Amino acid sequence: METMTVERVINAPIDDVFAWLTTTTNYTSSPLVRRCRLTRRGESAPYGVGAIRNHLWLIGWFRERVTQYDPPYSTEYVVERSLPPSRHELGRMTFTEVDGGTRVLWTTRAEMRLPLLGAALTRLLVRPLITRTFGNILGAADTALTGGSARQAHPVVTDRQVK
Repeated sequence: METMTVERVINAPIDDVFAWLTTTTNYTSSPLVRRCRLTRRGESAPYGVGAIRNHLWLIGWFRERVTQYDPPYSTEYVVERSLPPSRHELGRMTFTEVDGGTRVLWTTRAEMRLPLLGAALTRLLVRPLITRTFGNILGAADTALTGGSARQAHPVVTDRQVK
């Protein structure tokens, strides 16, 4: 199981950044995302707890269920089904107000479900593809919200362990 984390500061108010990044139909602004659809609304908000989202990215298809929604500070989800098949333990975005903007930390913990080769393929292939896709989505959010004036031009990819 690999933990993948991408971080970026976007020079926009936390409410705006949270709203843009939790409305996953916005992800099609990234060239790596083909289609995103909300197939079931959440309990308290369209993308709130219980929402079901279907995503078609260049790296695969994902059906996600939102498990936690605390605007404008965090949201969590789990991938229930995917192609290629994967095991997924965590998807989390946290939003923190910083001087002049919002720090976004996007973390996922997953592994390709393939006997014997899953762990190696996740580390060598899936990890770089997912972190690149997350970075592209954060870049699209930055462009949409600020015209591309992020304090940090490129996302930081880290290997932090998430509990």
